[in-house]
Amino acid sequence: MSTSLPDAPIDRLLAIMAALRHPETGCPWDRKQTLATIVPHTLEEAYEVADAIERSDLDELPGELGDLLFQVVFYARIAEEAGQFDFLEVVNRLNAKLVQRHPHVFAGLDADEVTIKANWEAGKAQERAEKAQHSALDNVPLNLPALSRSAKLQKRVARVGFDWDSLGPVVDKIVEEIDEVMDEAHQAVQDQDRLEEEMGDLLFAVTNLSRHLKVDPEQALRKANTKFERRFRQVENLCAESGLAVDSAGLEQLEAFWQQVKAGEKR
Repeated sequence: MSTSLPDAPIDRLLAIMAALRHPETGCPWDRKQTLATIVPHTLEEAYEVADAIERSDLDELPGELGDLLFQVVFYARIAEEAGQFDFLEVVNRLNAKLVQRHPHVFAGLDADEVTIKANWEAGKAQERAEKAQHSALDNVPLNLPALSRSAKLQKRVARVGFDWDSLGPVVDKIVEEIDEVMDEAHQAVQDQDRLEEEMGDLLFAVTNLSRHLKVDPEQALRKANTKFERRFRQVENLCAESGLAVDSAGLEQLEAFWQQVKAGEKR
């Protein structure tokens, strides 16, 4: 049996979602999903959006953004079926929040960038207070990537004054954590759990430096990963051109090719 769909794009999308979730004629996979089970798919779609942007793939980006939008529609449909909220409420809440947090746009107020940011943060703080929160760290999502969550936790405590006001102590903390990692690594009997803890402290300290330098650590590491992958693929090509197998070329030769690739990029 065919399903008639409306012409308006958003109405059509909502109708498609309703059809996919229909208890009798819908898609078996879509019907069995819950709010919890689609979370991993949402995270994956968000990363695919970020990947398309970082690769400047504007042909692919609309499709990736559509996949991410579909996740929002999916959540809203599941909640609507449970009598909790629907897609319209999601949009209405977003509209209200954006207007409230941008009085310089919608209330005709003049504001510079610093004031705009302060208003945004004040609005978020008020929302947290209205939810009867008791900690500056409430509602930092557990499912954030570890680097992003570290940065967010640090930003939260910085707002209440738990932060250094210069780079010196931040860097000193990184040096301290490196020393503790190496001390643990050089133990005659290595405690892997303890070593993991020290490495975590070091990564947390490096994330703090990134925050102080106003560099997003997650984005910085993604770019570093992309650069490393690009360069190593070129190393593999140089090995092939020289008649060498990568896994038997040896570190010295691989490092020489690596430096050749780096020098080529600088030129």
